[in-house]
Amino acid sequence: MGMGPEVRYRVRGGNTLRGTAFIQGAKNAVLPMIGAALLAAKGRTVLRNVPIIEDVRRAVELARAVGAHVEFHESERTLVIDASTVSSPVLPAEIARKFRGSVLFVPALLHRLGEAVIEGIGGCNLGSRNLDFHYRGYARLGAIVEESDSVIHLKAHSLTGAHLYLDTPSHTGTENLIMAATLARGTTVIDNAALEPEVLDVIEFLTRMGARIRGGGTGFITVDGVDELTAVEHTIMPDRLDAGVFAMAAAITGSEISLVGASLEHLGVVRWKLEQMGVEFAAHGAVLTVRRDRPLRPINVITGPYPGFATDLQSPIMTVACLADGTSYIHEAIFDGRFALAGELNKMGANVEVDGSRAVVHGTSTLVAAEVTAHDLRSGIALVLAGLGAEGETTISSGYLIDRGHANLAERMALLGAEVEQEFLQAETIMK
Repeated sequence: MGMGPEVRYRVRGGNTLRGTAFIQGAKNAVLPMIGAALLAAKGRTVLRNVPIIEDVRRAVELARAVGAHVEFHESERTLVIDASTVSSPVLPAEIARKFRGSVLFVPALLHRLGEAVIEGIGGCNLGSRNLDFHYRGYARLGAIVEESDSVIHLKAHSLTGAHLYLDTPSHTGTENLIMAATLARGTTVIDNAALEPEVLDVIEFLTRMGARIRGGGTGFITVDGVDELTAVEHTIMPDRLDAGVFAMAAAITGSEISLVGASLEHLGVVRWKLEQMGVEFAAHGAVLTVRRDRPLRPINVITGPYPGFATDLQSPIMTVACLADGTSYIHEAIFDGRFALAGELNKMGANVEVDGSRAVVHGTSTLVAAEVTAHDLRSGIALVLAGLGAEGETTISSGYLIDRGHANLAERMALLGAEVEQEFLQAETIMK
């Protein structure tokens, strides 16, 4: 995939953690906001608390590819986006293929340029990426959707409000259709809309820009179209998945740490499940203290759309369950094939049995370091957690997957006293 140098993580286990972790800005809020910023035909949008992760870099590349002027001030974690210069409707294949969020740029291109061309994801890719409902939604609003083997071409002279229904309350689908509806003529209703806090943050951002949106968080969203949106400044909410991972790091190592910017409400069921396992939370304003000082108890988890147990934290909780005293049951009800982690944990001495969409974790008192592989972002971060709770040094390859979702992970872990190192290997050392 042309990822540059291969990234590996090394984790030495056995340390108790202490101190403070700063929770990054929400990945699932910033990506749609970059797309939404392109709806403003004049002015400059300022986004603060931007997580410095690979997916944001790709979104910036994509915004530049369609003609926007983007300054990414990484040390200030700030994006400045001037979309007045948007000129090309083409989302180029080499970026769109690597970046699932590219569909978030379609509403702005339709409104600004009357068309959008997504290269490299025609035909059979659609089903596997579950993007077809976005295109059905655009069609209901009046766009013409043409699909070939390698390109999807959308055209719209103007969009008109309609009643839309989502088969599954996808946050990307909800955000996309809200964006498309903000500048459509008349009123749009989106039924079975996602309830995620990130969706509410995107609605808040669009509302500041001048959009008229009601019903966020109710599952039934109404958007009254307006003539134009203006550029504004916005601070991105904290990332609840990042917060969940750091809370689980405290759980695995039997530590007490403080999380700056973590919201207890946003953790939803994850909070209750960790409490059932023996983790204690105490909120002090915007600082959340997480502590475990008793043996971990086993749990049952069923993933579900927000406010249910986040599928993105299913891999990390499986790791925590490996160290619990007893048998845990995990049912992945949202995605297929999200159990690649089980085989890697078993290399470390865990005992995880997988049967279709269900996993049984027979808790064990110890994990042992091993050479393991990240299969996706979530299994990668879960293996870092496993390394923290293992004896010896764990090596995790395909580490770039972790960097897609968590910024400066090694540095933030090191500040807590964990031994986590990120290594870059040049391509030639891999070939040998």
